[in-house]
Amino acid sequence: MDQLYNSFDLAYKTPFGAVKTGQEVTFRLTIPYDYGFVRPHLVLIRDGGEPVHHAMTFDGCEEGVNRFSLALSLSGAGLYFYYFDLYSDFRKLFRGPMGQAVMGWTTGPLWQLTVYEADFATPAPIRGGVLYQIFPDRFYEGRKHKPMPFSDRIYRENKHGEPYFWPNEEGGYLNMDYFGGDFAGIMEKLPYLKELGVSWIYLNPIFEAHSNHRYNTADYLNPDPLLGTKEEFRQLCAAARRQGIRIILDGVFSHTGSDSIYFNREGRYGPGGAYHDPQSPYRSWYDFSPNYACGYRSWWGFESLPEVQESDPGYREFICGKGGVIDTWLSLGASGFRLDVADELPDDFIEDIRKAVKAHGPDCYLLGEVWEDATTKEAYGVRRTYLLGKGLDAVMNYPFRNAVLGFLKGRSAADTAEDIMAICEHYPAPALHCLMNFMSTHDTERALTAIADEPLDGKNRYWQSGRTLPRDRYDHGVRLLRLAYAMIFTLPGVPSIYYGDEIAMQGYRDPFNRAYFNWESTESRVRPVLRQLAHLRRECDAFAEGGMQIIKAEGDVLHYRRTGPTQMADIIVNRSPRLIVAEAFGKHTEVNPYGFTILVEDIPPAPTLKEKTLEQPGHTPPAQPEEPAVQKPEEPAKAETAPKTEKAPKQPEPATQKAEPASDKTEQPEQPAPEK
Repeated sequence: MDQLYNSFDLAYKTPFGAVKTGQEVTFRLTIPYDYGFVRPHLVLIRDGGEPVHHAMTFDGCEEGVNRFSLALSLSGAGLYFYYFDLYSDFRKLFRGPMGQAVMGWTTGPLWQLTVYEADFATPAPIRGGVLYQIFPDRFYEGRKHKPMPFSDRIYRENKHGEPYFWPNEEGGYLNMDYFGGDFAGIMEKLPYLKELGVSWIYLNPIFEAHSNHRYNTADYLNPDPLLGTKEEFRQLCAAARRQGIRIILDGVFSHTGSDSIYFNREGRYGPGGAYHDPQSPYRSWYDFSPNYACGYRSWWGFESLPEVQESDPGYREFICGKGGVIDTWLSLGASGFRLDVADELPDDFIEDIRKAVKAHGPDCYLLGEVWEDATTKEAYGVRRTYLLGKGLDAVMNYPFRNAVLGFLKGRSAADTAEDIMAICEHYPAPALHCLMNFMSTHDTERALTAIADEPLDGKNRYWQSGRTLPRDRYDHGVRLLRLAYAMIFTLPGVPSIYYGDEIAMQGYRDPFNRAYFNWESTESRVRPVLRQLAHLRRECDAFAEGGMQIIKAEGDVLHYRRTGPTQMADIIVNRSPRLIVAEAFGKHTEVNPYGFTILVEDIPPAPTLKEKTLEQPGHTPPAQPEEPAVQKPEEPAKAETAPKTEKAPKQPEPATQKAEPASDKTEQPEQPAPEK
């Protein structure tokens, strides 16, 4: 098939992907002479607008190919969509797989061009770093056997017990049991996190609340007493900074708890509160109406989660103003916020939150929970603009998780590459390089379970309870888990480890994915890989802000390249049970079954024109580049997730170009049983 246009190829579109307002973008077509007379136009459609035709310039004929180009710049941030009309025999060019143009005569998929604010900047320290997500109650109990601060909490002394989930006549114990994780425990484990390569910690909610997940906030300005005090939080942040680690918090600003200072339906906080007192200063935060079954608007119908009216001036000032929630916690040492259900918060509210966060410095991080492509997300009939430079720094990268998980479970390499490159093409570069890439969170199945166990398919909690993998599937799952994290660590964005994934913890959905960290685990096959990948991210500049290019996506092999200012890294992923031989940088290298190999090379100071094409994003056929006109580097080492030997594991030595995990031999993993 003739290549007429490819949005991933810098020969056809410059620059790759999203552009800044006012930045020139150039489109080029190559139309074979035997297509006959053409007079191509680029047809550009601003989101929600009408098509605008831009005639392209004829640049001459070379080797039987007519060449056309168009350069333009766009002053308004937003989404634009485009196709090409050849103005001959009704022929048009639409978007095909991997950015390639396909011929059509009626309609077809359009290319997307994202235009973002020219001054959009995101925190430099997070790029090239590693996140670690902690569910605070379940990580580590520093102060042992604490008394419960409220009588309706159940203390779980046996840390191997399964979280409670079953119902009873009083409504059940779901979310009422506490394992006692606290600030002191996190502080005690900071050296462990540092050694793992962690540079940022994301904490699920820490504000006072009356459930173990704490998404039903009771008091925004104080930590939950089971976790510790404000002073202990300040000390935790200071201690983390000394280890080179920053901490971000979970901001739940779309709803509060009904059992809170503000709403106080349950009366825990005295006679006041919006529910009981029409004169309460918090009354205007909520929407009371007999049209609601419970008398007020609640989050997805959960009466214990009354929604707030984010447009209320008093509420907005309380969150964003001087001395408000954001100012208070960043002043104590936090370095940013993750916004729960960001797509349910108005864009102008997120913009105010951004101003409050950035008032504490440009390196404070604002992350949003969005499950889809954040550039095309619509909520309540409105296209969201929070990733165009005035709102979020970045979002949780569910599309990459889905792509990696799909690939490991048999989805085609080509479709996986398409899903990954679509995000790379759509997202502004400042956001792309600080996306939160993950395989597990508190809202998903744990990575090992999702990779190696049966699909959930809506099965209830009784079916999920107590499930663990048999030994053979567990071992195979660990191999694939390492493969998954190798991809998450090397794709654009910032990898995030969900606490316990490094010891291959298992669990389906809430609450089984929120068990207490098994500090007695003997699983030793995952952590060395994560440590070396983290080291590689620090040492190789291709991973912080490097370009992304698909080299090969066929069969069981996904081969991609990251290109930074001074180095290139080739990542070859082999999901098959066979040893393969692949070519990278003009050399042949082996990739183990269910393994990966990473090769790093320096970019020559003065690369030839042919070598420059290696920096182009998108899909290119395998080709052997010319040897760089510099001294030949040392043979790059491999990182293989399925070692060929069964020797006892060794502690790997960190190296810029090497990340070789321990062997597959390990002790039988712990199989925690439900507490009686």
